[in-house]
Amino acid sequence: MAETERPQIYLVTPHSFDPEAFAPELARILDSVEIACVRLASASEDESELARAADACREVAHARDVPLVIERHIALVERLGLDGVHLTDGARSVRATRKALGGDAILGSYCAASRHDGLVAGEAGADYISFGPVGETGLGDGTRAERDLFAWWSQMIELPVVAEGALDVELIAEFAPVVDFFALGAEIWRADDPVAVLKDLLKPLG
Repeated sequence: MAETERPQIYLVTPHSFDPEAFAPELARILDSVEIACVRLASASEDESELARAADACREVAHARDVPLVIERHIALVERLGLDGVHLTDGARSVRATRKALGGDAILGSYCAASRHDGLVAGEAGADYISFGPVGETGLGDGTRAERDLFAWWSQMIELPVVAEGALDVELIAEFAPVVDFFALGAEIWRADDPVAVLKDLLKPLG
């Protein structure tokens, strides 16, 4: 992407939430900040819980023409009227998922810090590649997706690239010239006022 373009914001839901309480919070964010896409990242493996969460988020997001994708659960995309899926296993299931969902569904692939996985996922039909974590986190093996990876990708590859994981104001300012999207979620949900925290994080983008 051109260095003058402003990265878009990709909102990631909490891993656990009460759909009735979360829906107005999500609406407030979408009405306050321009959001390109919402990812339902519920950690639940209960289909009825996921359906309730998806219904609440879909109603809010689609009323504002914001697409909603679900993390991992490919089989629920069509059943719940969602726009696509965010895969978390690198390139492994991209080709089969694209075949299952067809060409219109949004298909994203989280590839940690692996340029190779990103390239393979893109060739297999992913619509975007997500790398992370960008910041310091105690999760995973501690490997970070460095700026050089995003700089190379944005210069060489046309497929949109998403930066996520432990982002802060400094990292957003540093990575803005070399990413298409910032995925933000955990960074804001712990706060009493997620909208205020999100706006503070986005100040470097102008």
